[in-house]
Amino acid sequence: MTTKHEHDSPILVTGAAGAVDGIGRNLTEFLLARGHKVRALVRREDERAESLRRLGAEVVQGDLTDLAAMHRAIAGCGRIYFGMSVSAAYLEATINTAAVARHHGVEAFVNMSQMTVSQMSINESTDSPQHKLHWLAEQALSWSGLPVVTVRPTVFLEGFFLLLAAAGVRASDELALPMGSGKTSPVSAVDVARAVAAILDDPAPHIGQIYDLTGPESADLEHYARTFSEALGRPIRYRDVPLPAWSEGLRKAGFPEHVVSHLSAMTELNRLGRYDRMTDVVRRLTGEAPTSMRDFVKLHAAEFKQRGPAPAGG
Repeated sequence: MTTKHEHDSPILVTGAAGAVDGIGRNLTEFLLARGHKVRALVRREDERAESLRRLGAEVVQGDLTDLAAMHRAIAGCGRIYFGMSVSAAYLEATINTAAVARHHGVEAFVNMSQMTVSQMSINESTDSPQHKLHWLAEQALSWSGLPVVTVRPTVFLEGFFLLLAAAGVRASDELALPMGSGKTSPVSAVDVARAVAAILDDPAPHIGQIYDLTGPESADLEHYARTFSEALGRPIRYRDVPLPAWSEGLRKAGFPEHVVSHLSAMTELNRLGRYDRMTDVVRRLTGEAPTSMRDFVKLHAAEFKQRGPAPAGG
């Protein structure tokens, strides 16, 4: 049981100004609802930072790679959630944050990693530069002596199925992804945030643990297309698009090359069945079943609503 004294020390949440469906923002809400003080780290002062203040969080502006900024963010915090979007600076940010966290003697450091790391070793990596950075970050944290809890989710529902696939569903009634016939067990970022909140609420039993998080089923994209059809009330088909064209589309949409390389490698791993994994960890940590694809699609139905074909060149 968390004591009131422990509640007096804020919990640092990095990446707190992310999307509404992101881990950091949801984690901030969940921790505040549990009665914790939250210090939310944001990269810039904007409306998202103001919305965090309205929720009741203390907002600190700074970059994860900046030493002085991380001292401002971490000093006085007993527990830390570290998460960062896909970035070539990921390893630097992790070690910078960890070094300052160790200096200040934090009691828990929850690190957001990726499930693919569980299939990597000193002799085996993937073609994703981000996976390599996550693996190296986990190595460094294990050497650091920090009280670390590692969380490794699989593919996020909000990523591939909302950010990257919604446009094709709206315009052409199709999930257009280069995922082959491999199975995957996507998990909602909201469920991941709920699991992390449970860990940070009482971290002592979790120190040193690694938690693999998946959704409630592992299936191929044909199955998920049928789920989309049922949830939206119209036929949605899966189209396995060529990877080079898909990757080029990401570049044209403005995604950095580091991100394109990572997402492209993930789709290739999916083809090979590397995301065909299932755990019950979300339920064990939160007491609730993870969000199903059907419920996710119904929740975001407005994002998948038909809008007709995109104009040429659009």
